[in-house]
Amino acid sequence: MSQLHETARILVEAAASGVACDPIRETIGESNIDAAYKIQDLVAQKRLEGGDTIVGRKIGLTSPAVQKQLGVDQPDYGSLFNTMEVMEGGIIPWEETMQPKVEAEIAFILGKDLTGGHISIAQVIGAIDYVVPCIEIVGSRIKDWNIRIADTIADNASASHFVIGHQVKRLHQVDVVTSEMTLTKNGEKVSEGKGADCLGSPVNATWWLAKTMSSLGSPLRAGQLILAGALGPMAAVKPGDHFEARFSGLGTVHVGFGNSKG
Repeated sequence: MSQLHETARILVEAAASGVACDPIRETIGESNIDAAYKIQDLVAQKRLEGGDTIVGRKIGLTSPAVQKQLGVDQPDYGSLFNTMEVMEGGIIPWEETMQPKVEAEIAFILGKDLTGGHISIAQVIGAIDYVVPCIEIVGSRIKDWNIRIADTIADNASASHFVIGHQVKRLHQVDVVTSEMTLTKNGEKVSEGKGADCLGSPVNATWWLAKTMSSLGSPLRAGQLILAGALGPMAAVKPGDHFEARFSGLGTVHVGFGNSKG
């Protein structure tokens, strides 16, 4: 078994057992982004073979501060699977999470494919059918969130779950750049930001993703959900917590966490 396949197997086993593994970078190197994406693809293939389907993509590392922390100058991406989706206002069983954290994002639902070698930002704007408020639950199969860029990429950009609000708007109906986000936990504010904090605009982040995925031969498709990146810092989670994300001009979205076993 190759090193990449063995590393992918370790991540799959960590997710299945709920027992976090050592950092991936110790095996493939801290800055080996190509190998990290190959591992991500191998783990995704295991999920697909198990019956999961890809329903969209997520963008990570949209904050310049986080990019600097991890020593990179661009975002990363991961896949959204059908089994990650949580209904609006739903409760996520605690045993389904691994070291969860919550962040609030603006998300897009695409109405057109984004293909070709020279995708313009105008094409991206034209392809966005709907804008929705979103809470992403990130998690890590790596012990103690001890991650660098190779770790989070290999671990599907630290994806866990997501929930989208049902207050749907067209892109021209909301200013995604100036929209202000407030995230509360059990009624207390724990994070805030605005659309401009996501690479200047969530549309910019989606443009980067569209060009990247098209160049890799896996273009964004109509009907896919795109999580464009966090607008503020991640918030810690404990069993029983409830979160609300509110976006000015857009709406709200809610999610809760169940109590731990026993």
